[in-house]
Amino acid sequence: MNSDPKCIFVTYRIPEESVEPLLQAGYEVIWPAGRSATEEEFVRMAGRCEAILTVFGNKVPEGVYTAGGPLRILSNFGAGVDNIDLAQATAHGIVVTNTPDQVTEPTAELAMALLLALVRRVAEMDRKLRAGKEKVRWGVMENLGMTLEGKTLGIIGMGRIGKAFARRALPFGMKIVYHNRRRMPEDEEKRYHAYLLSPEDLLETADVVSLHTPLTPETHHLLGEEAFGKMKKTAVLVNTARGAVVDEKALIRALQTGEIAGAALDVFEHEPEIPDELLAMDNVIAVPHIGTAALDTRIAIGRQAAQNILDFFEGKELKYCVNPEKRGSSKFEA
Repeated sequence: MNSDPKCIFVTYRIPEESVEPLLQAGYEVIWPAGRSATEEEFVRMAGRCEAILTVFGNKVPEGVYTAGGPLRILSNFGAGVDNIDLAQATAHGIVVTNTPDQVTEPTAELAMALLLALVRRVAEMDRKLRAGKEKVRWGVMENLGMTLEGKTLGIIGMGRIGKAFARRALPFGMKIVYHNRRRMPEDEEKRYHAYLLSPEDLLETADVVSLHTPLTPETHHLLGEEAFGKMKKTAVLVNTARGAVVDEKALIRALQTGEIAGAALDVFEHEPEIPDELLAMDNVIAVPHIGTAALDTRIAIGRQAAQNILDFFEGKELKYCVNPEKRGSSKFEA
């Protein structure tokens, strides 16, 4: 199949407004036959197009890297690129880009919504009322939750989203501690009233542990049995990062035995599969990876993914190029 530099394959039915910059520049945009590209479509288009706009959560098939076609750039719709084998892409000369800025505020917004709903038992009470008013006990000492004022928020991964979450937590009167591969500049620490702690000290100190790290080999199962054992029995976990950053089996055990008090989860280790044990617990809030699930956000993410492709072909500096990457040595680094 001949190379067509004006051909761009979009692997998922994102909003069509997203690709307007590509159409205006004269590129042909090819959509999958269904909602999402099949492996066969993916590989076939890698043999035809120089650019593919792929989507987080949809793994790029191995055959794409070895198709021997003209593919030069994978522009990922989303911040996380764990759906792309960066080593393979780099080895075959394929540039990988992402869209981190557009996901920051919506993801931090959802993290705060999940935290509030968990500690004030909003989702649990709503669910029980709808199941029958007799399932809810009324009274001054019933349905007690936890307030956020004066509590310590431990943020693992003080990047864009971690900082945005900290900014939302401060008006609630929370104290901020964090762990990151690099210490923030002193002026930023003052801005967020934040203190750097070791992973162990953070887990032992925090009333709320919130994850904002990418999924890498170093952060896979970042929190497991040992980590949950260090947390307060009254502490809760918020995860809007990636499901596999948490050892899900260890989390279930920690929740069932009362080792930690609760969890608010937007992501899961084997999406879209969610263990029945998590869904059965009242002290768990689960939503289906909706951190950036707002139409205006989806359009903005798609426009940036499209712009990354245009910048690449126009020879401009790529602000959001993610390969080759350099990782630090600590598995707790973000």
